[in-house]
Amino acid sequence: MIILCPHCGKTVTVNGMGRKPLNIPVKIICDTLRAHSTVAGAALELGCSRGYIHKTLEVAGLTVKEVRS
Repeated sequence: MIILCPHCGKTVTVNGMGRKPLNIPVKIICDTLRAHSTVAGAALELGCSRGYIHKTLEVAGLTVKEVRS
């Protein structure tokens, strides 16, 4: 994709727009969460944010408390 630079006006070739989405399966998130027992520890191991874990579990209809029990 070729875009126009807003600062200098030159055309710039861009190979994609932004970061690719993480697609970590819910099972892996649940297993990692059980192993670490904290969302922060699981997020650190998986290389994602705590919010990503909460959001993925919410979409799957789960809560952190349900997974840890």
